[in-house]
Amino acid sequence: MSQEIKIVQLKKVSFAKAMEVCADTALSDEAMLLMNESIAPPEYLEQLISAKHYQDAIKFLARALPSREAAWWACVSARNGVDEHTSANETKAIRLAEQWVFKPTDENRHKAHDAVGPLENDSPIHWVGMAVLWSGGSMAPPDVPNVPTAPNMCGMAVSGAVMLAGLSDEVEESAQRYELFLKRGIAIANGSNAKDVV
Repeated sequence: MSQEIKIVQLKKVSFAKAMEVCADTALSDEAMLLMNESIAPPEYLEQLISAKHYQDAIKFLARALPSREAAWWACVSARNGVDEHTSANETKAIRLAEQWVFKPTDENRHKAHDAVGPLENDSPIHWVGMAVLWSGGSMAPPDVPNVPTAPNMCGMAVSGAVMLAGLSDEVEESAQRYELFLKRGIAIANGSNAKDVV
């Protein structure tokens, strides 16, 4: 599938150079070998995917996207595993995260975060909620002094959500999921809601 992923542009990404994205995002040594000072984000992301450095590609795109689009990508990826066996707490948490994406108020941001309190941190939906909290504004509760969020924290949570959502006991199945999620992330980076990307 990776051969089919051709990236012409990433309209929502404001970084001019891929190197700017990696300034506060840790990628593997193998991924950094593909980096140079002039390479643009679409070209670099395409190279990562072609080389099957899927986790690096996820980290890169999660940091490159604006926080709202990145959080939506986390939602779309985590939704992939939601079914009749999903706990009520997880279902509520992802619904509240999606609610923040559509109406990104501070109140909705904190509601989405509060909902992941009961969830284990190996749940993709836990990291969806953290991505929403770290999307901007204060990390602290509304009634205490502001605690600023570092610019890369949302991307870290998003990449955690996407990677956990793609995990499988079968390596090949994980790779297929990561390719699908990357296609959806690229669609989001170009203005789509990505729900119809298969």
